[in-house]
Amino acid sequence: MPSGGHTAGRTAERENRSAFGALLDRTALEAAGTGESGDHGTLATLARKVLAGPDGSAVLDELAAVLTRPGQPLWARELAAFALGCRGDRRAFETLVLLLNHRDPARCATAAHALARLRDPRTARAAAALATNPLRTAYALHPVRLLTALRAPESVPALITTLERLVGTSRRGGLTGYRQIALACVEGLAVLGDRRAIPVLNAAREHPRLAPAASAALGRLTRTGPAGQPVSRPGRTGRTGRSGTSPSRGQGSAPPP
Repeated sequence: MPSGGHTAGRTAERENRSAFGALLDRTALEAAGTGESGDHGTLATLARKVLAGPDGSAVLDELAAVLTRPGQPLWARELAAFALGCRGDRRAFETLVLLLNHRDPARCATAAHALARLRDPRTARAAAALATNPLRTAYALHPVRLLTALRAPESVPALITTLERLVGTSRRGGLTGYRQIALACVEGLAVLGDRRAIPVLNAAREHPRLAPAASAALGRLTRTGPAGQPVSRPGRTGRTGRSGTSPSRGQGSAPPP
């Protein structure tokens, strides 16, 4: 495996360990509060086995059963869904989407982390539906961030729609409480690099609390093409299409790298 692959793999492992550690600490407190610490320890052991690497299907099946078994506490479902999602087991999808829309931001963050690693084609559509639902705007932060991470076809239209609604509301004094969500949309659109976002970013720049991020995003987008590809600068591009260069008469054009 190339060194870049090793680095990416180590980064993903560190992120999983960090998110799993925070999840364990939080769910342990919840379980202790209801006298279920023993059950939490058992489930945590199973989740560790799944996250540690390849394991038998019996362990995966045992965690999946937690998601459908009646009477399971929410912390147990969350723990099982997180481990399954990070392993790419799509049986976790429905539970993770429900948690992505939870009123508790910590549960939303855990679900978004696992969904980003699940690689289920339904994820982007679900996140877009949650982000653009005007009745659930208060819970849109993590769906917006997930859409940015996924870089799916649904990502840019959903972020534009959400930001348009928030900017329109702000003109009537309604951005209070949603600034973080609007900012996540602005930053996400900058990362995604799609020029369709320019009109809504121009509108966002008129809002004092969004102006710095929107201006930075516009600066980034005006240097990119529709799919995030650099565009040539007029007057600075030679016949090869490379900025600041022009070929000599005896020089052939090199093939693209």
